[in-house]
Amino acid sequence: MTALSVAGVTVSRGDRTVLAEVSLDLEAGELVCLVGPNGAGKSTLVSTIAGTVDAASGTVELLGDPIGGLSKIEQARRRAVLPQEHTIGFTFTCAEVVQMARHAWARTEHSRDDEAAVAEAMAACDVAGFARRSFGSLSGGERGRVALARVLAQGTPILLLDEPTAAMDPHYQEQVMAIVADQVKAGAAALVVVHDLNLAAAYSDRVAVLAPDAGGSGRIVAVGPPRETLTDDLLSRVYGLPMRAHDVEGRHVILPERSGHRNDTNG
Repeated sequence: MTALSVAGVTVSRGDRTVLAEVSLDLEAGELVCLVGPNGAGKSTLVSTIAGTVDAASGTVELLGDPIGGLSKIEQARRRAVLPQEHTIGFTFTCAEVVQMARHAWARTEHSRDDEAAVAEAMAACDVAGFARRSFGSLSGGERGRVALARVLAQGTPILLLDEPTAAMDPHYQEQVMAIVADQVKAGAAALVVVHDLNLAAAYSDRVAVLAPDAGGSGRIVAVGPPRETLTDDLLSRVYGLPMRAHDVEGRHVILPERSGHRNDTNG
């Protein structure tokens, strides 16, 4: 089942075309990582799919319905969004922040699951111990995990995650991606923006590479399994830096070339 369909989406800001004719489908039970250099338009694409940025042309469909024809509450019942920035305007506890996600199901039969959904999401993200702490008192990585718990508690079939591993150490980066992978195994569709190409290689079913064209407009230049998209030639061209893909114990690993640079331990 196609959970998310983006067809020919163009987004403009003033005279600048940020995204140009972007098309991408996402199936239920699929994890797609979106990668690309800074300024390529990854966050803009997530915001357009989420319905918070309007496209100049093209269509976005959630579960087969055009997003423009869905109310905000219906959009919130179909997709949950983890933005790049985790800011809360007032002093809320972490439990209250996660509980906010359940607003989409108010006055429906699903509201009876609110308490269990919040508790399960906080446990999955290893933030149950933060329940009574102020959200603003947490570190960046801790806030990211609470924000992910809020996304999971929303209980939607589509997850849109913009850099969910930002400001996290390797342990929690792996934990977060494993949590997302578990959601996908249970049937969710997940579009995840990441900068770490090795996380994309390890966890993606497919990778979508977004890169600016000659005019600076973001375009999808490759979509497919990690080994087919995260290649030496493509990555070197997209990032403007020599990159090499290696096979290490059966894993696809991407490293920048650092010829001429070494650690001199002898002083």
